[in-house]
Amino acid sequence: RVIGIEGSTIAELGKQIIRDNNMTEVVIIIKGQVEEIELPDGIEKVDIIISEWMGYCLLFESMLSTVIYARDKWLKPGGLMFPDSASIFLTAIEDRVFKNDKILWWNNVYGFNMSAVGKVALLEPIVDLVDKKNVVTTSSRLKTFDLYKVKVKDMTFTAPFSVRARRPDYVHALVVFFSVEFLSCHTPTGFSTGPETLFTHWKQTIFYLRDFIMIQQNEEISGHFSAKPNLKSRRDLDVRIVASFQGKLGNLQE
Repeated sequence: RVIGIEGSTIAELGKQIIRDNNMTEVVIIIKGQVEEIELPDGIEKVDIIISEWMGYCLLFESMLSTVIYARDKWLKPGGLMFPDSASIFLTAIEDRVFKNDKILWWNNVYGFNMSAVGKVALLEPIVDLVDKKNVVTTSSRLKTFDLYKVKVKDMTFTAPFSVRARRPDYVHALVVFFSVEFLSCHTPTGFSTGPETLFTHWKQTIFYLRDFIMIQQNEEISGHFSAKPNLKSRRDLDVRIVASFQGKLGNLQE
């Protein structure tokens, strides 16, 4: 048996597709929230849990807490999770044109000083595609989640990072992306949402610096990345980044 759980109205479309393909004896769709439903026909445990739970920056608008609930309630001992591993990474980019257009533009809007809006815009990350040519530094792994062991409390964390410049350039933003792996497959596989890989709908999450950095090859940006679910909305994510840089042509502490 294959059991699908869907909270939105698309569940009805799924049911119709199952009927149209004469698979009602094999596949069943339950409309509802994972935390509120019971499995049909007295089923108490399942062999495999498959979920596309990932959100932007991995954890923003993610369903990880729901997957953890389903795992603890229904997955049999020795059962499989797909994906079963997920990691968050951070890198640094040059992005003068976009920052000028979207943030610094507010400093002079047709002759009016609206920099107060720009300061607010600077606090909000932007989800967009980053050209691989804009990547200036190496990447730093912030956190890896083992889906067989992860707990809800693990979604709140602080991790150190350090990225090294590959070339002399400017740095205007830090970028966060993630990868997932399917390690329990016969042939382990996975994919990355990084700027140097193929496009995905998750894109990348961009955090702009208040100022820019002039960095030389092999110089490093270091700091700490903190994340926790928002207290008012558990699907939202509160992020704090503390970055430090001491280089030949300048420094940064923010």
